[in-house]
Amino acid sequence: MSAQLERCEREWHELEGEFQELQETHKIYKQKLEELTALQTLCSGSIHKQKKRLKDLKFTLQRYKRHANQGEAELVQQLGANIKERQNVFFDMEAYLPKKNGLYLNLVLGNVNVTLLSNQAKFAYKDEYEKFKLYLTIILLLGAVACRFVLHYRVTDEIFNFLLVWYYCTLTIRESILISNGSRLCAVPTILLPEGLPLPAACPGRAESPGPHEGFQSWMWRGLTFLLPFLFCGHFWQLYNAITLFELSSHEECREWQVFVLALTFLVLFLGNFLTTLKVVHAKLQKNRNKTEKP
Repeated sequence: MSAQLERCEREWHELEGEFQELQETHKIYKQKLEELTALQTLCSGSIHKQKKRLKDLKFTLQRYKRHANQGEAELVQQLGANIKERQNVFFDMEAYLPKKNGLYLNLVLGNVNVTLLSNQAKFAYKDEYEKFKLYLTIILLLGAVACRFVLHYRVTDEIFNFLLVWYYCTLTIRESILISNGSRLCAVPTILLPEGLPLPAACPGRAESPGPHEGFQSWMWRGLTFLLPFLFCGHFWQLYNAITLFELSSHEECREWQVFVLALTFLVLFLGNFLTTLKVVHAKLQKNRNKTEKP
């Protein structure tokens, strides 16, 4: 037998031993996965029962509060606060458990589990989501300027419109996945027109959770003075478009109703984006101020 064939035989035996170890490891993995699935089902069922009982208890307390004296009213108020706190805890717990997708995700993805089971995965997905919004917004803004002043071709307009539709669809899917994983996103308009910039996704005034940080991540807040001018420029560009379209809709030769509707859409987008940005920035600055004031 040649030396090369002997080496091949030894390597095969080594691979055979590693394969046996791999089979044992994979067997343990499947057992743990079955145990994990059983624990997830148990936790989900227990949370559902607890929430149902808390709902009934809250309803009973609300009815009793109408006829309670001062001491009893204080107890009812304390119990109500405890119930509210417990509901927030359930919200955080459910962020790590599989759940049914909402209507939008069901229509787009079907009944696919999109729950991220670790903090690291949630943080990574949230950071990637924020970077996606920032980079695509810059690209779309440059594309809008190029189509307006440089590229006067129908094919470039079609490509740009296709990119916009893809961006908006992808953004809503990503936001739905974040919401499914416990991210508290505000229910405000997120589909922006070409000249717009994506609004911050944070919803201030909510309790902190161990899930992904909301809105801008820390790496984005460090460059806030650089980012905010672009945001506000995009918002006021929407306002400029709204005013211009309102003027066009009132022109005597304008017969199309779409111009007025588009102007109104731009105005709603400006108000939603601008006010939400101010609210998020104020909440973040207030939070930082409170942290600095604490000893």
